[in-house]
Amino acid sequence: MKTFTCPNCANMVFFESTVCENCNANLGFVPEQQFMAAFFRQMNGSWEPAGISPQYNIQPCRNYESVQVCNWMVAKDDGNDLCQSCRYTEIIPQLSLPENLHYWYLLEAAKRRLIYSLEFLGLPIPGRTDDPQHGLAFRFIADSAKKKVLTGHSSGVITLNILEANDAEREKRRFSMHEPYRTLLGHFRHEIGHFYWDYLIAKSSWMESFREIFGDESRDYQEALQQYYQTGPATNWQMNYISSYATMHPWEDWAETWAQYLHIKDTLETAINWGVSIHVSGQHAASVSGADINLNTQSFREMLIEQWLPLTQFLNSMNRSLGQQDSYPFVLTDVVINKLEFVDQLVKASRR
Repeated sequence: MKTFTCPNCANMVFFESTVCENCNANLGFVPEQQFMAAFFRQMNGSWEPAGISPQYNIQPCRNYESVQVCNWMVAKDDGNDLCQSCRYTEIIPQLSLPENLHYWYLLEAAKRRLIYSLEFLGLPIPGRTDDPQHGLAFRFIADSAKKKVLTGHSSGVITLNILEANDAEREKRRFSMHEPYRTLLGHFRHEIGHFYWDYLIAKSSWMESFREIFGDESRDYQEALQQYYQTGPATNWQMNYISSYATMHPWEDWAETWAQYLHIKDTLETAINWGVSIHVSGQHAASVSGADINLNTQSFREMLIEQWLPLTQFLNSMNRSLGQQDSYPFVLTDVVINKLEFVDQLVKASRR
């Protein structure tokens, strides 16, 4: 994730910012140009660029002005008053319940980070207008008295139970399911992995390599799911999988590995843009700095060993100093790194 400054006063702002805390300018992210624009609202309701914001023909997303769950901009002549991210949302929570507006805001904020990462990687993101049967769409739905909503993916549609945006409820589920890591953004990254399996791998020349690395996905999914929740993973699962859930079925192994790939790429990009430099002393000295990390040309395995591992060790140490759990509670074995390398090869080959 890039770092951003307010064009009006050069104050540091964040990806989710809607107002500069220093000059009170309204802020909006312009996805096509990857910059934060600053605006002031005029008496007649118009938005005028502030400071050095370019005179782009843009306006706030409809969800920016009406319900304030978005901070992205859209071109005035686009023909769609929803931004690039919001137009992927097919169903929103019922806003008759006040808490649902907050949940929707959190869901959209996580989704915007996901869309940003996919754009950064250069991946195609077909919507339902591009592919009515298999294009990407999101549905944010609450449980009802008659039906429990399961988070998942089917034919391009990603459904999220809005209670995943409730920190207390999500932590309760994480604890009950013995998961070391469960976040809202993590759900998005996992489910989009299923989407890209359908879109990039299924019925493609990648299938043979996929099966060699992840296993035979034709194994009955429901049977595998039932067996997993009855017996759990093998005792030595850490040697071959990034998580216990990844042991359930090759599709889940793929989705969990894909999510890890997005975790790694986005976190390293953030470290680069903040100019992070880490020097690890000891027998195997290593150095991590923004100038050394090249997300596009360096060997992915080298990047993991030389940059990612020292960075996660630092992050985990910082969390422990603050009395928190490890921010990255995962182990990257050679088998797992091979799987991540496969994801990296697929992404690079699939860039628009």
